[in-house]
Formats: sequence, structure tokens, C-alpha cells
Amino acid sequence: MDFTLNILGTASALPSINRYPSAQVLDVRGRLFLIDCGEGAQMQMRRLGLSFLKVDVVCLSHIHGDHLFGLFGLLSTMGMLGRRTPLRIFAPRSFSPVLKFYLSYFGEGFQFPIEHHVLSVKEPEKVMDSKALELYAFPLRHRIETFGFLFREKEPQRNIYKDSIEKYGLGIAEIGHLKNGEDIVRPDGTRICNTDVTYRPYDPRSFAYCSDTAPFPELPGWVQGVDLLYHEATFPASMSEMAAATFHSTTVQAAECAARAGVKRLVVGHYSSRFGDVRPFLDEMLPIFPRTLLAREGDVIDIPLRRYIG
Repeated sequence: MDFTLNILGTASALPSINRYPSAQVLDVRGRLFLIDCGEGAQMQMRRLGLSFLKVDVVCLSHIHGDHLFGLFGLLSTMGMLGRRTPLRIFAPRSFSPVLKFYLSYFGEGFQFPIEHHVLSVKEPEKVMDSKALELYAFPLRHRIETFGFLFREKEPQRNIYKDSIEKYGLGIAEIGHLKNGEDIVRPDGTRICNTDVTYRPYDPRSFAYCSDTAPFPELPGWVQGVDLLYHEATFPASMSEMAAATFHSTTVQAAECAARAGVKRLVVGHYSSRFGDVRPFLDEMLPIFPRTLLAREGDVIDIPLRRYIG
């Protein structure tokens, strides 16, 4: 059961020879979530073998070009490939006139509806609920309205310890209730506690995406304990004044957020074009948060499933 992050782009605003603008694809059991869509996103998807037609959700953090300009080409490609299934786009209200303009000139012949779900939350709020996954949005602190995203797998149905079925003489209906996390109380008053006869087969996985943002106190709590945190690190620590002026984060601030949140791993990106070599960024972060990765175009980061055998 895949839960894999594909890095399409790691650059910030200005073009760079070796980096594409911000874009990522989260693969959850074969279902693709496109998170931001800078220029060249569809070319990077081709390189990584990701299907355009399997994308059914797009999450746009904000309406700055380096997070958006790749979407128009991708939508046109979907149209030419004959897409028919709806495409949901979670984005700020300011995306609405952009989408309307695009469709008025280039949307003729589209056979699939595009559903803009307007984001306007003030704290983490569930914006999508599927059979296997919950998607939350939360506000970030940037120059314009900007949102982060949190993807959480739902709790799996519980498994029955093999010896419990015979030990307690469990019937089919009772097994069903136990798998749903319920206790059993029989007519004679006997109680079978769920925790005594079942176990969780695996830990639900989680990923949080924090694009352009200045640090703020609530953020570590909002992404507490996630398996993988993506946090922008546009500047090194020596450029903290520039980061503050542009409402971005430094390497140190990204690492401090990860440490306070108690996340399992941190991956950073959105590097300033001033820096061709960002390996020194890692030297600033590792002393604060050792489980830090520098995102690179083409990286595929797996969030493994931790199974339990009963």
C-alpha cells in the first residue's frame, strides 16, 4: 500500500537551470495528489512515470506563479487525453478568477468538470474525507493568503488474534463488531474487551506540506508527530532578515519547527536561486534535527508501512 512522495520541483521564484519550481505528487495507494504545480510539473511527471489521469486532487497552497504556472499546461494535456473524471482543486478564493480566465480561453472541449473547493480556514480543518484518507488544510504566514496541507491515513480495521476466535467462540457478527473497535457484551453479561482480542494491523501514515511561510507559534502543534514533514527552507540562517522581510523560513527555522513538532522525518526545499549548491543548508539543520533530507528533483520518498502481526 503505497504512501510515497514524489519531488517534481524544489526551486523558489526565479528560474534555475537545475531546479524546477515547487511541485510534488503524493501517491496514496495509487491515488495521486498533486501539491502545487510550478512550471514543468507535467514534464517531471513524465520522467517519474506518474499518470496525468490518475490525479484526481490538486492542492494549491497559494496563487504565486512559481506554485501555479504549470497547472495550465497540465489541464490542457488532461483535456487532450480525453479525461472525463472530475478534477478537484483545493485552493484559496483568489484562484477562482484565474481558473475562470483559463477556461474562457483554453477550456473548450474539456470533457471533465473542474471543481474549485475554496479554502478559507483559520486553523486545521478537514476539507476532504475518503475511504482511506483525510485531508486537512491550515493557514500559513505568507505575503498573501496561503495554506498548508496535512494528509492522514484513516485508522485501519482491527485484526483479530488468531487464537481468540476459538478461545471465546466468536461468531461472525461478533467478529464484525470487534473489527470495528467495539467491545462485545453477551446476553449473560460476559464482556469481551476489544483490546484483549484485537490489534491494529499497522500505524496510519501522515504527511504535512508547509510551503511559503514565516515561522509562527501554532505551526509545530498543527503538524505534530507526522511521519514526514515538508517545510520550505528558502534561505540559510545568515539571511534571516531577508526571510522575515519576504515571509519565508530559514534552514534553522525549518529544523526547529520539525524538532518542536516531534516529526519522524523532515524534507526541505524551495531553495533561493542565489544558491547553486545547497548542501551547506544541511549542515545548519542536522545539529537541530538529524533526520533531515534535502529535496532534489526526481526524489521518491517512501513512508513505509509499519505492520503488526497478531
